[in-house]
Amino acid sequence: MNEDLRIRLLIVDDEQSIRKLCMTVGEALGFVCLEASSAESALALLEEHPVHIILTDMVMPNMSGLEFLEKVKKLFPRTEVAVMTGHGSVETAVHAMKLGAYDYISKPFSPLEELRLFLRRMAEKIRLVEENQFLRERVDSETDLHGIVGSSAKIQDVLRMISRLKDTRTPVLITGESGTGKELVARAIHFRGAFAKQSFVAVDCGSLVPTLIESELFGYEKGAFTGAIKSKTGLFQAANGGTIFLDEIGELPLELQAKLLRVLQEKEIRPVGSNQRVKVDVRVIAASNRDLESEYHKGTFRKDLYFRLNVVTVHLPPLRERRPDIPMLVHWFLDRYAPGATIQVTSAAMKCLLQYDWPGNVRELENCVERALALGDRAMIDLGDLPTSIASGPRDSVPAEAPRLSSTDLEDIERATIQRVFEEVKGDKTLAGKMLGISRATLYRKLKRYNISSSADLSTTTQTLQ
Repeated sequence: MNEDLRIRLLIVDDEQSIRKLCMTVGEALGFVCLEASSAESALALLEEHPVHIILTDMVMPNMSGLEFLEKVKKLFPRTEVAVMTGHGSVETAVHAMKLGAYDYISKPFSPLEELRLFLRRMAEKIRLVEENQFLRERVDSETDLHGIVGSSAKIQDVLRMISRLKDTRTPVLITGESGTGKELVARAIHFRGAFAKQSFVAVDCGSLVPTLIESELFGYEKGAFTGAIKSKTGLFQAANGGTIFLDEIGELPLELQAKLLRVLQEKEIRPVGSNQRVKVDVRVIAASNRDLESEYHKGTFRKDLYFRLNVVTVHLPPLRERRPDIPMLVHWFLDRYAPGATIQVTSAAMKCLLQYDWPGNVRELENCVERALALGDRAMIDLGDLPTSIASGPRDSVPAEAPRLSSTDLEDIERATIQRVFEEVKGDKTLAGKMLGISRATLYRKLKRYNISSSADLSTTTQTLQ
């Protein structure tokens, strides 16, 4: 169970004293707590701040707790809803459970410990569901997370964020250096979720001609400018119902940033040369390799747009901060560019790959593997198959904390990783191969090489690495 998951709790009740009491108990459990005094305000809040648990009163003015429950289950099916009811209203609470409520608890809470245990039990279920969902999606054969490979803690955090965001319409800001895979994450969020059958439109804001950006994004009417011989649909309309991915959004001119902000707020666009506004329902995922917070302090990026986009941030670590993932990535690229082939990577070459700083990140590693396959003998990758800058680059470029690994160290790391995953999937070789990012044939070779066949070796391997 993922104990690190921070549970987000929303309390909905028209009595302030009840809200404050529930928030006090929730915060003591380590939850992030939000409150709303009505069902209507709760629904508005949920549009911007998805939560794991909702604790709602049954009797509220205007919209009742039952009506609220039905709307939540329709709009946010993965959110758990528990109802609070006064004594004598058990029948209503049971009806709520038939509509999808997790459980009910009676007010007033007596003793208060009952409420604490109730919320803790819900949190345990949430964490278990999250962990199982995460593992299932890592081994889903249909989309294999679009090449997001790795078992490091930082990449697992990214994969969990993808799992949480895939079914929402929440704006997402993806940050990270060039080559870390920001578009891969955007595609995974879209194609693994409820809107996968809708359009995904990727826009490289840095490559758009400044004078044509507005017409590209929002479209134009016939005769809007010289050369506009017919009307054209913009990229936002093309993405209607789906997702638009605005890569390197920091490159947009300030004037266009203001217009984009209006689109996000009003959910409508106005084509160039038109007086008519067109409604659009688009989930916006933006990405930048810049520090946009610093940019708005300098006046080169709008502060209001930054906060509008930065509802949820997914940060992709550079490859130098996730070196244990490099062997997995190398084998994944080998299987991708030479499917079915048996290609060995010498210990010397792998050691060099692990010690290099990768300023171009995963994209540079992919190019390196593809180059080695093109120029080598396609049976083995050795130092001579690597670019000179990598094979004999200055070692002082490696951070002081990066360990110098021997071939024995590398084998121990690989063996322990395979052993851990193999144990996690209870010996299922197909699932283990998918989680490791290697083919079934490669996994068989590794299992044979390291004599991995049961859980007996796990504790020995772990102690060896420690």
